[in-house]
Amino acid sequence: MRKRHAPSSENFYEIFSDMALLMLAAFIFLFALILVNAQLQGGGKSELDSQEVERLQEKLAETEQRNRQLQEEMNELAGKDVKEQMDKVLASAGLSKGQGKRDFDLFIEGLKNLPGNELHLVVDATGSMHGVTTFLIPVLRVIAIRSGKHVSAVSWYADRRTGTYTGSMGAMFDNLMQNAPFVGADETVGHAFREIARTSPLPSAYMLIGDEPPTDEVGYHEIPAPVFTLPLGLNDSGTIFAYKTLAEQTGGKMLKLKFE
Repeated sequence: MRKRHAPSSENFYEIFSDMALLMLAAFIFLFALILVNAQLQGGGKSELDSQEVERLQEKLAETEQRNRQLQEEMNELAGKDVKEQMDKVLASAGLSKGQGKRDFDLFIEGLKNLPGNELHLVVDATGSMHGVTTFLIPVLRVIAIRSGKHVSAVSWYADRRTGTYTGSMGAMFDNLMQNAPFVGADETVGHAFREIARTSPLPSAYMLIGDEPPTDEVGYHEIPAPVFTLPLGLNDSGTIFAYKTLAEQTGGKMLKLKFE
């Protein structure tokens, strides 16, 4: 059984978002409580004395101040710190300069130009991909952020089997890491897309990630949305050709990844 991976530093923006939502909920609760008490006082049915109301008002002011602080911290993370994190991720994938950067910009521009907002990731979960996903997830996060698309689902495929997860981005990646098999030898891409198209809502685009070419027939006309491909087998001309053809035939783009 695979061990659960510790949360990576790449989900810091999700943590801050959750904190901000919790603080906002506390603010709304306290504000509502004061309003209810004021109404009860007006009707002669007050259950809180003036000292309690004053304490709640002080707590409300403190919560409001903390909300403002969190917002400032999130704004800071959304600027310099997040950009530095993303630049580091892109550098690790060979996409921070030269032709790699130009290819990445074209890839992102292609995603941005698509109508709609949903992106469905499709990941090779055969044995050759074991351990790769850990390094790939930060890149996928950066692609989602830069393109402005929402990752609506994550699917895996191996040996004519597929699995699909939905929910928050963190939960989907966690399910992929823990529940996808990452064993087997048949990259049944064609079967995977037929199953996904049959059982999942239509996204703006699919994103296919893998390191070997399909072992079954891919019906390009059966895939209902553009496929943007991320081949990892850069030394395998068969993989590059298959992923490039799949992208071109469906209206997507291909981006080569080379982790350094």
